[in-house]
Amino acid sequence: MTIHYTIIPKDLAGHLFQVTVRVDQPDPIGQVFILPAWIPGSYMVREFARNIVQIKASCNGKKVRLTKLDKHSWQAVPVSGSLTLEYEVYAWDLSVRTAHLDQTHGFYNGTSVFLRVVGQEMDSHVVDIQKPVDPACKQWRVATSLPLLKAKLYGFGSYVAENYDALIDHPVEMGEFAMASFSVHGVPHDFVVTGRVPNLDLDRIVRDLEKICATQIAFFEPKTKRAPMDRYVFMTMAVGDGYGGLEHRASTALICNRTDLPVKGNEGNEDASEAYISFLGLCSHEYFHTWNVKRIKPAAFAAYDLQQENYTPLLWLFEGITSYYDDLILLRSGIIDESAYLNMVSKTLNGVLRGAGRTKQSLADSSFDAWTKYYRQDENSPNAIVSYYTKGSLLALALDLTIRQTTAGKKSLDDLMRALWQTFGRDFYKLALTGDQQGVTEAQVEAMVEQICGVKMKPFFDRYVRGTADLPLDDMYADFGVGLVDQRKVRQPSLGVKLSREANDCKLAQVFNGRAAHAAGMSAGDVIVAIDGLRVSATDVPTNLSKLLGRYAVGARVVVHAFRRDELMQFTVRLQSDDVPMWALQVNEQDPASKSRVKVKQTAQLARPSSLKSS
Repeated sequence: MTIHYTIIPKDLAGHLFQVTVRVDQPDPIGQVFILPAWIPGSYMVREFARNIVQIKASCNGKKVRLTKLDKHSWQAVPVSGSLTLEYEVYAWDLSVRTAHLDQTHGFYNGTSVFLRVVGQEMDSHVVDIQKPVDPACKQWRVATSLPLLKAKLYGFGSYVAENYDALIDHPVEMGEFAMASFSVHGVPHDFVVTGRVPNLDLDRIVRDLEKICATQIAFFEPKTKRAPMDRYVFMTMAVGDGYGGLEHRASTALICNRTDLPVKGNEGNEDASEAYISFLGLCSHEYFHTWNVKRIKPAAFAAYDLQQENYTPLLWLFEGITSYYDDLILLRSGIIDESAYLNMVSKTLNGVLRGAGRTKQSLADSSFDAWTKYYRQDENSPNAIVSYYTKGSLLALALDLTIRQTTAGKKSLDDLMRALWQTFGRDFYKLALTGDQQGVTEAQVEAMVEQICGVKMKPFFDRYVRGTADLPLDDMYADFGVGLVDQRKVRQPSLGVKLSREANDCKLAQVFNGRAAHAAGMSAGDVIVAIDGLRVSATDVPTNLSKLLGRYAVGARVVVHAFRRDELMQFTVRLQSDDVPMWALQVNEQDPASKSRVKVKQTAQLARPSSLKSS
């Protein structure tokens, strides 16, 4: 059987998609339809059904009664014949997670617009993507990795998915977009940009993405260079302020600042280059997910339950290790050099050390609590949680160093990822058709690391994955000729807060535990108005406050006046030294230690892991 969908950008100004779904053989006891509550890759229940504006059902031209079962489920009364459901979806979230529609473009993820036909999820699903009737949309095209049925490439028409899980894993972009195509190891790739980017240098983007994609395909399949998809699409929305991405099995949805993208004739501009490198790192991250999380999955995700939270302690493996490799791939592909790579690692290290939450929450708990803590952060988050992205990437670095050290450079983290791919990922979707797909467990990951290293790794996992200890990267790096240097020469007086500007107010966005403001009784949300009787200007919040505090020595006491809500309060603050970490990783070219400790060429081997042999 086949489930038939039609989606029409019906009201551009009203931001409404009209969707119909036809079920030729509905459930005889009453067909149930359910919309997902969350989207894989973004671990928060978002209740997409709240965007369904109106819904109705019919059979043989007659109205069919629908009963709402819960916030995202409907059931039709039993009917004889084909059942058609018609509904409108409000699409006004300019993000990679849901749906957006206006006169400039249309975008949607299937989880936001396609109701699931309960009991027929494994049937073929066909969707007819129709063109808006507005004459202004005459030049609109379609970008998606969905397989073609009765549509031309980039055209409106019919597309097909092998089942419901596939249908919702191929987002769709429509509009007048800039596009460039390229091939990597025989697989066609498209790079699509929606949004105004004057003088966009698509050629440069394609050259760099070719290197990134080729390096990653060869990483997982060094012998065959075989990609796990037949076609891949990068869908990018360029805006004035935004950054993020969401992975899919054969595509990714990205959002970035238009200034992140390169312009023709501007390759020597270092500021633009730094932003562009960050964008390439995002592309690298989402592309790596094609293997790591879209096919190598945690056991809890082997078959998603999209109506409620799916808990796993392994997001450090799927997001942290991916975050480790996204920049490393830029190095291996020749886009950045060793110095730039080490600077990126240094920035991540300093960011992790800045948060006190790293001493309170383990990576395993951070992964498990993503639904309630990481994706629902508040003003106290730096004091309470640690990121499985950033500390997870440092854990991956430490694990890579450990494997290389214990095996004298014969093995690396690369070997773990390839073993995971061969065991769990390579045939995932083939096995999913029969329900035999498997995800990896925490115990299996640890066992595979032990097999590669040849030593027990429980102490490592207990201390750094299930525990909260800081990673001893300085000691680990020493074996590879890399040292950590503290670049902070002079300690400045500090309140120990993060500031924000709201209108003309200097507001405490976050107050770090144990620091000066916290010890004095100040709280997030307080609005500072004066220090020792001198006004704190909100025109340039960090600079102005730094200048005022710079008149005092560390340890001095100052009187701070601040509003809490509408009440003026006075605090006596004893200034502490600025605790912002400023560690830098540097190659110790003359360090003899690496020769004696590890039998590999003395250099920053981590920064050039491709120089080591892997099995």
